[in-house]
Amino acid sequence: QVQLVESGGDLVQPGGSLMLSCVLSGSAFSSYAMGWHRQAPGKQRELVATLFNDGRTDYADPVKGRFTISRDNSKNTLYLQMNNLKPEDTAVYYCTRNWVSIPSEPRYWGQGTQVTVSS
Repeated sequence: QVQLVESGGDLVQPGGSLMLSCVLSGSAFSSYAMGWHRQAPGKQRELVATLFNDGRTDYADPVKGRFTISRDNSKNTLYLQMNNLKPEDTAVYYCTRNWVSIPSEPRYWGQGTQVTVSS
C-alpha cells in the first residue's frame, strides 16, 4: 500500500521560511517523479513544484525563486524548502507520487499539511 505522509507545516510570519517533508512508503522512491501541490481556502488545488527522476524541476510561477524541491532517495523523502513566504502562500500542501507513464501527473496523494503565513 502506497502511503505519503507530509510534515513541517506551521504558522509563520511573512518573510519567514519553512521546510516541508514527505515520506513515501510502499513504493520504490527513486523511480518516480514526485511533486508538491497546494490548495488555499476557496480555491482550486494547484501545482507548486515537480521533481522528475532525472533531476529536472518545474515550478509554478508564483513560487519561482522562493521555493526549492529536493529529494533524498536514501530516506524515501521529498522536501520543499519555502523562503520569503507570503500570505498568499497560505494553503494545505500535498505531496504526490506521480505516474510512471505521465511523470507530470499525480498518482498518489498525501493527507496534506497546513501552512499559514500571517503576522
